[in-house]
Amino acid sequence: MIPSPGHCRSCGSRITETVTDLGSTPLANSYLKESDLDAVEPVFPLKVLVCGNCWLVQLEHVVDPEAIFRHYAYFSSVSESWLDHSDRFAATMISQLDLNGESMVMEVASNDGYLLRSFRSRGIPVLGIEPAENVAESAIETGIPTRVEFLTPAVAADIVAHGIKPDLLIGNNVLAHVPDINNFVKALASMMSKRTLLTMEFPHVLNLIKHVQFDTIYHEHYSYLSLHAVEYVLAAQGLAVVDVDRLPTHGGSLRVHVRVADNGAGPSDSVTTLRAREQAAGLTDIVTYRKFARKVGTAKAGLVEFLSEAKAAGRSVAAYGAAAKGNTLLNTCQVTTDSIEYVVDRSPAKQGLYLPGSRLPILDPEHVFSDKPNYLLILPWNIAPEIMSQMDAISSWEGQFVLPIPTTRIVK
Repeated sequence: MIPSPGHCRSCGSRITETVTDLGSTPLANSYLKESDLDAVEPVFPLKVLVCGNCWLVQLEHVVDPEAIFRHYAYFSSVSESWLDHSDRFAATMISQLDLNGESMVMEVASNDGYLLRSFRSRGIPVLGIEPAENVAESAIETGIPTRVEFLTPAVAADIVAHGIKPDLLIGNNVLAHVPDINNFVKALASMMSKRTLLTMEFPHVLNLIKHVQFDTIYHEHYSYLSLHAVEYVLAAQGLAVVDVDRLPTHGGSLRVHVRVADNGAGPSDSVTTLRAREQAAGLTDIVTYRKFARKVGTAKAGLVEFLSEAKAAGRSVAAYGAAAKGNTLLNTCQVTTDSIEYVVDRSPAKQGLYLPGSRLPILDPEHVFSDKPNYLLILPWNIAPEIMSQMDAISSWEGQFVLPIPTTRIVK
């Protein structure tokens, strides 16, 4: 059950400290059809608070998950670097846990089955749980068994009643996406036995703060997670972090390895080291969050200034990546087609649509090579090397890449 407004969604304490207030914006993945352009888009407050007790960073306003996740525009299989990352993880887990044809790997928020395919192709039985009907359908079409629903304690109880207890339970980039974080972790815990390893990946709030990644703040990210805050949530459900990996994905992420707390496994050196690192970085000090708010203002001003100067000089700007983080960036900087003409994206599901708020048309990346803009602003900066490799031919007309985070800069 989610605590009442004004209280922390993890520990229930009163919460009043603002991390940053980005105003009111449309939902970051609510892409528009041409027929939608005459209508007024609904907008929702995008204000981030931090709990001074358990230090969970969280949105103040909770948008109903049904409005966000039942039809989802993000297909994980589009990114080649993400597929490589996922396949390496699968190979490592199969080796470490000695998984075989008698094992079970279950993933919550399994998207289009991109990760579970890496296990199934190696002969490991799998099961996905995915609430977005359109992406779950894609997974099912490729042979990945998928339950199309949100994970709740009731759904978890039904899975267990069917005799399923996973050897490996995965929750990649989902913990931040659940408003009732305690109920979600309770459901995970109920499906675990003493042999089960739970792994969860999530962007590390330390990187958000350190590198001013304010564009990763949007309505489907209800929480912004540290090891400290996650351990608090897990402990309440009888779970404990036994190991942690620091990853480069999504601008810097953590992968926590979790067991039931009474199975005898203590924390690894990496866990104790990261606890100390978070403490030293000030993640349990309110001053850290107040400094971040000022840096967000500076970063936003930098992009606005770049676009203004480009327009004054008669130089054209296009964007790459119809990503949710890009929509936060564009909308909080009040960018429209007056300063960026269009955005391109490799996902056929997004092409022909328009970005929420900014209304930029989404085109095929090939359009860049015929239009030849002076600048290509990379919105999903976390995969910038992959994008620059794909689009390196812009140098033939002296086009230049631009990155917006942590400061706007031209990449030579």
